[in-house]
Amino acid sequence: MRRRTSQKKPEALGPILQKVLKKRNVPFDLEEKKLLSLWDRAVGPQIAVQTRPRRIKGKTLLVDVSTSVWMHQLHFLKADIITQFNSLAQKALIRNIFFSLGTIDRIPSSFQEEPAAPAASGVLKKRDRRMIDDCAERIADEELREILKRVMTREITRRRMTEGGKGR
Repeated sequence: MRRRTSQKKPEALGPILQKVLKKRNVPFDLEEKKLLSLWDRAVGPQIAVQTRPRRIKGKTLLVDVSTSVWMHQLHFLKADIITQFNSLAQKALIRNIFFSLGTIDRIPSSFQEEPAAPAASGVLKKRDRRMIDDCAERIADEELREILKRVMTREITRRRMTEGGKGR
């Protein structure tokens, strides 16, 4: 019978799990998963909703993108994204990003919908609120109605703020 050697100090679960998965030919790199979680912070909520980092292969980050339009736009932002990602990782980890079309089926953890313009209450007038309510009441779908109200509130608020900045 084989004798067990006693462990002198507890070992972290991460490396043990990695060894077991590697023996069973299951690719799972905890360090890579940790680095991929930086993606949402590196690109911001708008881009994070349209993209999903798949894996890091060498010095290249492979990213799935929802549409070809987004993929084209991201090519222009590639250098800035690489700089931001490496800054968050605190090392020069990525030299290139390869974008490909893919299915995006998640909402990033860092993405939270903004509340409807907090400054809107002081900027909107009664007639603005009435107009928004009148336009929205014609829409049967409740979710669409709320979206329209938010969009109209933000747009009117934005216009009022820019008009106020011009001295009107």
